[in-house]
Amino acid sequence: MMKKKVIVAVTGASGSIYAKVLFDRLLTLKDQIETVGVVMSDNAKAVWQFELGNQDYNHFKDFTFYNKNDFNAPFASGSAKYDTMIIIPCSMGTLGRVAHGISNDLISRAADVVLKERRKLIAVVRDTPFSLIHINNMKTVTEAGGIICPANPSFYSLPQTIEEVAGTVISRVLDLAGFDQESYRWQEQ
Repeated sequence: MMKKKVIVAVTGASGSIYAKVLFDRLLTLKDQIETVGVVMSDNAKAVWQFELGNQDYNHFKDFTFYNKNDFNAPFASGSAKYDTMIIIPCSMGTLGRVAHGISNDLISRAADVVLKERRKLIAVVRDTPFSLIHINNMKTVTEAGGIICPANPSFYSLPQTIEEVAGTVISRVLDLAGFDQESYRWQEQ
């Protein structure tokens, strides 16, 4: 199996728990990963601190973190061959910029690169309700080849903690990204 080069972008939408659980799960899959590049918006850091009460994003030393304006990051170019980008949680502002090709920071530039290179973009949108603008932006990103994966947890695995609830979404995201993982499968366990 070829190892994956993954970009994880964390935006300022509510739902930092999803990014944290994804980071934790990626660490358990490191035998399938060549590298993980992470970019967090300033709002993402503030929301993480507010919602999770910590700055634990600083403790994920197995990943390479990039400044939100670092256009020298390898995944700012298609030649670096990062195969998957996960925007989690994906704010509607970020989705709108991606949908309209506005590459004004590293997150939107990396998404633009992933789409133009016909690689995998997974946007874990976290907002409710959706306006028609949001829906049209989701349609545009989908038509460009991206995958919209709303942060809608499932409950048939009977999750007991907030991390387990978030984990139901992360399992779907990792499946969409093509990882081989242990996960609850409906009517298989």
